[in-house]
Amino acid sequence: MILKTVEDIAVKGKKVLVRCDFNVPMNDEGVITNDNRIVGALPTIKYLVSEGAKVILCSHMGRPKGEFNMKYSLAPVAVRLSEYLGQTVKMAEDVVGDSAKALTASMADGEVVLLENVRFHAEETKNVPEFSEKLAALAEIFVNDAFGTAHRAHCSTAGVADFLPAVSGYLIQKEIEIMGGALENPQRPFVAILGGAKVKDKIGVINNLLNKVDTIIIGGGMAYTFCKAMGGSIGDSLVDEERLDYARQVLELAKEKGVNIMLPTDNVAADNFADDANQKVCNSKEIPDGWQGLDIGPETIKAFSDVIKNAKTVIWNGPMGVFEFPNFAKGTIAVAEAVAAADAITIIGGGDSAAAVTNLGFADKMTHISTGGGASLEFLEGIELPGVACLGKKKARKTVAAGNWKMNKTPSETKALIAELAPLVADAENTIIVCPTAVCLPAAVEACKGTNILVGAQNMYFEDKGAFTGEISADMLLDLGIKYVILGHSERRQYFAETDETVNKKVLKAFEKGLVPIICVGESLEQREQGITADLVRMQVKIALQGVTAEQAKNVIIAYEPIWAIGTGKTATTEQAQEVCSTIRACICELYGAGVAECVTIQYGGSVNAGNSAELFAQPDIDGGLVGGASLKAADFSVIAHS
Repeated sequence: MILKTVEDIAVKGKKVLVRCDFNVPMNDEGVITNDNRIVGALPTIKYLVSEGAKVILCSHMGRPKGEFNMKYSLAPVAVRLSEYLGQTVKMAEDVVGDSAKALTASMADGEVVLLENVRFHAEETKNVPEFSEKLAALAEIFVNDAFGTAHRAHCSTAGVADFLPAVSGYLIQKEIEIMGGALENPQRPFVAILGGAKVKDKIGVINNLLNKVDTIIIGGGMAYTFCKAMGGSIGDSLVDEERLDYARQVLELAKEKGVNIMLPTDNVAADNFADDANQKVCNSKEIPDGWQGLDIGPETIKAFSDVIKNAKTVIWNGPMGVFEFPNFAKGTIAVAEAVAAADAITIIGGGDSAAAVTNLGFADKMTHISTGGGASLEFLEGIELPGVACLGKKKARKTVAAGNWKMNKTPSETKALIAELAPLVADAENTIIVCPTAVCLPAAVEACKGTNILVGAQNMYFEDKGAFTGEISADMLLDLGIKYVILGHSERRQYFAETDETVNKKVLKAFEKGLVPIICVGESLEQREQGITADLVRMQVKIALQGVTAEQAKNVIIAYEPIWAIGTGKTATTEQAQEVCSTIRACICELYGAGVAECVTIQYGGSVNAGNSAELFAQPDIDGGLVGGASLKAADFSVIAHS
């Protein structure tokens, strides 16, 4: 599933509560010194205004500790927003009190109101339901656009979603799509650069990335724990004594997984923790007592840079040294330059790394700079963020109703059935495919011209030509204008001894030629009663997709056909069908990642009919049906096509 956004919900005339991150830096005079976070929220706000929504903005500012402290008022933000929007942003004097209620009650379409700092209420950070309900009562729709606080389960980030329809703004959408896409389906080589002070802060990130990346570069203070774990002498450098065993385990696990862990080979050491300290370059495992490593050395800079420049995906979180000291910032600067120069998707994971890249003037050379420090870190760990988990989801795929006519209908009957069906499904939003017998394919293609009905074949051989009596090649189908082909149907497995390996050969040939395979998997009644359904279906999927790339897999259709429910009048319950289709999607996720799994269409194919199709297709992992007998009746199949 992918997030529903502001574009997926009707907002005209509706009061829309938008959680933004307006926690901007201000000087002692209350003047905003950096308004990047305000600028980042503008696309969502402007869209809502243009669509005629009544826009109610909320945010936190600083740490007022649950009290009304006007030092942390959002009033300066309202002034700056008014300048950017070209209209007055009205400022409430409170959050859920009389001022907020009065201003939001009298709003006109396209107006904007900013509530006072939500952290003026102690209930906010405790996610107290009563406060969430009061906040939600001001609006009709909730939009979260504050990725920087999405890792917090607070009232204004997650709690209000219990009381309002919740969707994402453009900022959160961008964060999830770019970072999620890089993690789940990266272009390779995939390099992760991890820095910062402590190993414990990056344990979850390392554990998650070991299953995804080709190389992990480790710098900053955390590198010295790894150096000591390998038997090195690190002098007075920062070390996490409690994580030495963990560091050794990471190095061993990386070796098993074939992941390259790069550690500094030399460091710039100082005789005290200060910018003007005496410094010298040392071997990373030979730092003398009384000295501490504060930056990576020139040899390490070159090694790290060479790997980064050859990468195709780079994620960076954490500086390489004490970046706030100019004399010990060379390593971080060099890494920033290498990332900027890389011909790659480059993602900066917020916090110090984002500040370094921005301060050095490399921001415009990066694919994406995350707006969330802690949130991006938890996202890299694979942790579900509360402020994202609460938002509505939508399918990334269309529902597909495919009719498998089996050995029924002559060419003339084919034309008649399609002629009867076409007007009944002309306004259907779902994808509709009919799969007649081979001799009827030309008639079907001709009859479907000018309609929204597509044509598929019931089978295809894995060779291009030769002495294979009765078989049909991919090129023959393509010449007819066929796009889809059913492969591995249970009846062919049962009656014609097709194996998983044979199905795989056909799948590879289909993709080679540009056809979309509808791959059938499923179990017999005996296999279900033995409790091996999940294992069997996973095995069938894995073998069928051997040699299929991630990009190809996005276009595959998989049909779950319980053999025991085909032609028997029996059908799996909705729960049974969803359970197996969910297992199939989890298997795809294991093979290719969540991004690909969300694109794969999974059908149910056991006695789908006009009476059960709507309930079946409404399940989160069922994207339509491979329909048998019901597809031979225009009236019944039209109901299914609209489900």
